Amino acid sequence: MSSTPASLPQEKTLLIVYHSMTDGTRQMAEAARDGALREPGIQVRLLRAHEAQPEDVLSADGYIFATPENLAAVSGQMKDFFDRCYYPALERINARPYLTLICAGSDGSNAARQIARIATGWRLKQVAEPLIICTHAQTPEAILAPKRIASDDLEACGALGESLASGLVLGVF
Repeated sequence: MSSTPASLPQEKTLLIVYHSMTDGTRQMAEAARDGALREPGIQVRLLRAHEAQPEDVLSADGYIFATPENLAAVSGQMKDFFDRCYYPALERINARPYLTLICAGSDGSNAARQIARIATGWRLKQVAEPLIICTHAQTPEAILAPKRIASDDLEACGALGESLASGLVLGVF
């Protein structure tokens, strides 16, 4: 009688897609990645929006979309990512979980609504309210200046990343 080893649970993949011009969103995305990596059994792929391809979306078990809000909208590079990946992934990623991180100068809610509408079309499952970090940048100089996200805000990003990763590994989502 031969024995076969018990199958190990398959590692889950979390895809974090982000765009950042002034470094704020990058810091948020990296904090979410670092939080997710605290969970054993998770592989995290952190990709800039211009790098992410439909195959990356299709091969992931869950998503974090991180964008600055530019002119009351998702950044152009995030819009380009969604434009390139939307139809190739349509009907193929239904019910997968996602989170949204937004670095905003004053509001961020419209960018959050835009991502929610796209995710609704993809039939993704939002697992937490969007996390909007407001930098209060209101002048051209402040808007274009490099950002430094506060440590408590980065901790919140990390906690969301860890929560999503835990839910993926445990099969909650």
